[in-house]
Amino acid sequence: MRIATALALVLPLSLPGLALAAGSESDDPPKPTPTTQTCTGVQVWDDKTQKCVDPKKSALDADTLYGAVRELAYAGRYTDAQAVLAAMPDQGDDRVLTYWGFTHRKMGHAELAQAFYDKAIAHNPDNLLARSYMGQGLVAEGRIDDAITQWREIKARGGEGSWAEASLREAIRTGATYSY
Repeated sequence: MRIATALALVLPLSLPGLALAAGSESDDPPKPTPTTQTCTGVQVWDDKTQKCVDPKKSALDADTLYGAVRELAYAGRYTDAQAVLAAMPDQGDDRVLTYWGFTHRKMGHAELAQAFYDKAIAHNPDNLLARSYMGQGLVAEGRIDDAITQWREIKARGGEGSWAEASLREAIRTGATYSY
């Protein structure tokens, strides 16, 4: 499929605004917290103790760690984000696999990223975020047809209007991908 055809598919659906960004309550990038403002290296802010902690030795729940991964990734601290991911107990969780894929893609490891996205989708075929991030990686590689396939899958799985769908649609339209 040619880029002009791809644009014809998505241009009429131009973004009125992204729905909700994955793992957040808004479509905005994650706001800096003490995890990225105070903590260094592989540390995450613990609200209960009011200090930076090693995620492997902390009692932080998976959602808090997942939020830290998202924030660290957005800040470009992919190695730190991966170390927090490694501390998460369920490495087979599709959210964890998705962010392994995301961080590897941002670090330039496209094949490894694809393997993680494939595992996330095999675990949960309705993981719209994995499909969106994978599609954005495909856009970055110039594989627009394959990205459109993922965009259509997102829509077919009830994701029309979601952040996952809208961000991939915009990536296909503009060639620009997201870092959160």
